[in-house]
Amino acid sequence: MTPIMIAALGLLMVGTAFLSGLFGMAGGLILIGVLLALMPLPTAMVLHAITQMASNGWRAFLWRTHIRWRPVANYMVGAAVALAAWSLTRYVPDKPVALLLLGITPFMARLLPANIKPDPDRLWQGTVYGTICMDLMLMTGVSGPLLDTFFLGGDFGRREKVATKAMCQLVSHFSKLIYFGGVIDQAATLDPVLAAVAIAASMLGTTLARRILEAMTDQQFVAWSMKLITTIACYYIAYGSWLLVRTPVLAAFDKGGLQ
Repeated sequence: MTPIMIAALGLLMVGTAFLSGLFGMAGGLILIGVLLALMPLPTAMVLHAITQMASNGWRAFLWRTHIRWRPVANYMVGAAVALAAWSLTRYVPDKPVALLLLGITPFMARLLPANIKPDPDRLWQGTVYGTICMDLMLMTGVSGPLLDTFFLGGDFGRREKVATKAMCQLVSHFSKLIYFGGVIDQAATLDPVLAAVAIAASMLGTTLARRILEAMTDQQFVAWSMKLITTIACYYIAYGSWLLVRTPVLAAFDKGGLQ
């Protein structure tokens, strides 16, 4: 990549890390969509994993006193099960499929019946959510919207939610880095300069968000999170659908031209 492109991505990563620092999500959802548009899927997944590990790891450190460790441990069991299963198949999704799943995921989470409230402290529920979220992570690059439902049954304030989710996301993105950086047959390589910029930008954006999160109320946190995620999800559904329609049309055009 050119220095201008690296600088532009660095600014984007500061902004997306800032969003994630405020809401514990949204930033990664935006970033993976941009990366998928710019580079091959395995490379996009590796770069996204590095930025999100830096962002979530730094966020977890900043809010370390608010982390609830039992839900994190339960989640890790499920994530390990999913990574082991995916390592046997080495499946890599197409870009349109990944984008559509990015858009659909938040709405899938909202379709859960209101009377189903997960208990983050129960091992079997943590394992189920960890497995499903890790599946989504390896298909789309993110699992934040569905991971939010993991905390619905617990008594989590905004600080505990952001901190505990950051630890769960750190585990997920590290697993994604292992998968796309080494397990699959077309394992990705990454420019070390770009990786360094990504780490620094993610830590900066996360740090800038801390004071604003402190000033927010839990009600404002929930309201803005819902609006932001809905807007982003609708965009990805539209973009993924357009790619699905566009690809067969271009293939038919190319075939006709060759004839």
